[in-house]
Amino acid sequence: MENKKYGEMIDLLDLQKQFIRNHLGVGDTAVDFTMGNGHDTAFLSHTVGESGKVFAFDIQPSALDSTRARLENEGCPQNYTLILASHHRVREFVEGPIRAGMFNLGYLPGSDKSVTTMRETTMPALSAAIDLLAHGGVLTVAVYPGHAEGDAEGKMVIEYLSTLDRHAICCTLIRILNSPTSPFFIVIEKK
Repeated sequence: MENKKYGEMIDLLDLQKQFIRNHLGVGDTAVDFTMGNGHDTAFLSHTVGESGKVFAFDIQPSALDSTRARLENEGCPQNYTLILASHHRVREFVEGPIRAGMFNLGYLPGSDKSVTTMRETTMPALSAAIDLLAHGGVLTVAVYPGHAEGDAEGKMVIEYLSTLDRHAICCTLIRILNSPTSPFFIVIEKK
């Protein structure tokens, strides 16, 4: 990792990847629960290498198309399965255990923002992800509270995670305190 120059702000996306790298390695299985344009899928694919597996979910065909193009352009190993289905259906496609998973809630970057992740599917997806997570595994959940559904979704995720047994699951919130509508993320580690 490059040394940062003095005065640079924390990059939340890079920080998420740092948490993932601490738990995920070559040959592991990972899930991108919200494929989007494939940035996280490509990162996971490179991290687990040719012997690993990556499953990626999205409900929009355009997300699969842009992700497939990104994976090919970035020379990712053929270790991925792109799934046109909601992330709450993860158990239909992934047996587990998984070593890592990434949620990037909100809407597809570059879209008209009419389709967003929804509490009704995010909560069962998150619960299933925690169940599928191997001991020593990690999930990251990026939340975008700058729109109404994102704000409500983030509050619901925080409320749910706050009820989990801290001796089995460690949930850490990383947020810019003086910018309440800025994105934030949660790290979920299974002990």
